[in-house]
Amino acid sequence: MTSDTKLAFAHPSERAEATAPDGSGGLRDRISLRDYIQEVEIGAFQQERGHLQRIKFNVVVEVEPLKGPIDDDVDRILSYDRVTEAIDAELGAERLNLLETLAARVAERILLEPQALRVFVRIEKIDRGPYSLGVEIVREQGGNPEAAVETVEDPHPRIVFLSNDAIENADITALIDDLAAQDAPLIICVGASATPAPQSSAPMAQRRIDLLAIEQNAWVLAGRDRRCMVVGTRTELDWAMKNGQICVWAPSKIVLDAVDGPSASPSDAKALVAWFAEHMAAEELIIVGEDIPACTVPTRAL
Repeated sequence: MTSDTKLAFAHPSERAEATAPDGSGGLRDRISLRDYIQEVEIGAFQQERGHLQRIKFNVVVEVEPLKGPIDDDVDRILSYDRVTEAIDAELGAERLNLLETLAARVAERILLEPQALRVFVRIEKIDRGPYSLGVEIVREQGGNPEAAVETVEDPHPRIVFLSNDAIENADITALIDDLAAQDAPLIICVGASATPAPQSSAPMAQRRIDLLAIEQNAWVLAGRDRRCMVVGTRTELDWAMKNGQICVWAPSKIVLDAVDGPSASPSDAKALVAWFAEHMAAEELIIVGEDIPACTVPTRAL
């Protein structure tokens, strides 16, 4: 086995040492986290949904050596806790499909620490078979400005739930005109159509069927007004809100990927929309053609 191959499978601390910057002034201190194991739901395959699996983290953070005496002062160093907190924060943010996404987000969060110069993150799935599957990345300060964590405050949308009668009303375009004229970004939500959805005895299958029934009705609304764009991801929603695009929410991805998902069944569309309004920190929830559901967001009926 060549030294390069050995290094490829060595602990990230050995890679950090092997790739240390040379020349005067290039010395760096390192802190490391070894074999930090957490149980999470992660993965792009259907068999990985609804199940916890163990993933193992190994992290090395390079920091600039402290100048002057440390004085045994914990506030002067990058604490190990900041590394585990970065991991736990990203695991709690949302359900992810890819280890690559998780590794990049953990690295970016660690690099927000002023002492951190470069970070190695290795993540492995250890329950997929008699082996480990994983990724390892390296990130450094200033190395990828596009990947920096944004500090711009997210907009607070106005979320509107339309009943089926409202969707079918001949004045739907005028209603959307009035709603779009207000200041806050507009996200429209719908329930399933009146046509009964297929039924399954498997709860997970039925959940997907009911979510897809809502998405079918979202496309019906989009077909009635070309300004309405059916959107299913948080990234697309954020872009649309910042660029004045009217969205119709397709709920499957956000609901299925949520760490703390809604307790409401997709068949209870208003309760699902109330959860979504809270999840999006909405400025207001407007209900058109139905009774008002329980919600912590300010709610009114039209």
